[in-house]
Amino acid sequence: MKEARNWYIKGMQNGIPIGLGYFAVSFTLGIASRKAGLDPLQAAVMSAAMLASAGQFAGISMLASGAGAVELILTTVVVNMRYLLMSSALSQKVRRDKPFWHRFFIAYGVTDEIFGVSMAVPGKLHPAFSYGAVTTAAPGWVLGTFLGAMVGMVLPVRVMSALSVALYGMFLAVVIPPSRTSRLIAGVVVVSMALSGIWNLIPGLRDISSGFQMMILTVVLAGGAAILFPVTETESGDGEDAPREAGETEEERGGIRFE
Repeated sequence: MKEARNWYIKGMQNGIPIGLGYFAVSFTLGIASRKAGLDPLQAAVMSAAMLASAGQFAGISMLASGAGAVELILTTVVVNMRYLLMSSALSQKVRRDKPFWHRFFIAYGVTDEIFGVSMAVPGKLHPAFSYGAVTTAAPGWVLGTFLGAMVGMVLPVRVMSALSVALYGMFLAVVIPPSRTSRLIAGVVVVSMALSGIWNLIPGLRDISSGFQMMILTVVLAGGAAILFPVTETESGDGEDAPREAGETEEERGGIRFE
């Protein structure tokens, strides 16, 4: 219980800045929801049920245009396809001595930012870390959506533009630290940015939906990096049987030091 509590607290600490960023960004989502005809409560329930900014914006746009239920569902699934890859990677990160059902609950909170901080934890991941991160991150997204739908319409346009930049700041905060310590990660980041830019300049390719675009680029880049620079569990220190240093506690072996 003590170990799970420590992991949970660490997850909450990592989720606080994400929640603050979500609160700012989801204001614009709330405004878009209100314009599409949703009331604040409906907008908040939508955000609580699906923590996915791109998918929600796409769904709201289709609601505003009068699209049918089938078209709405298919579009949302395609836009959110990147979470399939994230969930697959994260499922291998969770400690194998924990029940399988934890992966189903963790899947609820798989967002770009929570996935980033979870994968950045050295070693295997205790499910309590993900629960803690969601506990402090998700309320920011839901509350921001609710307030955006309620009072966001009265905010100046410049203020809303400034709030929307917070999402890019969160991505930078997730990507920059590991890029500074790993040339491989830095290289993959640079190549992914270059390929993404080139993709959007090529006729035909740029017409592919953002969901499929991200899926294809992720598979190509991740697969290429795995083939060219393979890393075994023993080398990465992620395996349960990885040797423990003298005096090292179980929490430290799990990748997080608790003071």
